Amino acid sequence: MLRIRAGEAHRFIGIWVVVVGRRVFVRSWDVRAGGWYRAFVEERRGAIRIGDREIAVRAVRTRSERVKTAVDRAYATKYTTPASRKYVLGFRARRRRDATLELVPA
Repeated sequence: MLRIRAGEAHRFIGIWVVVVGRRVFVRSWDVRAGGWYRAFVEERRGAIRIGDREIAVRAVRTRSERVKTAVDRAYATKYTTPASRKYVLGFRARRRRDATLELVPA
């Protein structure tokens, strides 16, 4: 799990993250207004927290179906507990696949 803050108005929260190649991807379960995903779509900038270190990031929307499929596989490979299954399968829904963001250093 990664701690992320979208924009300046949001607080740090824990989210699931995967790495494909050397690229970092996140998906939002809930894409409604007011959430971290919408804040990233509107502002593009935010930060991740790793331990005591805070790193500025920029969110880039992922349009490639090939990359989205690789992200699907990465979630399924990383999150394997029975409790995770619901979320791994749910992340394959079109609206959540379309909410795939790549985090790059700002």
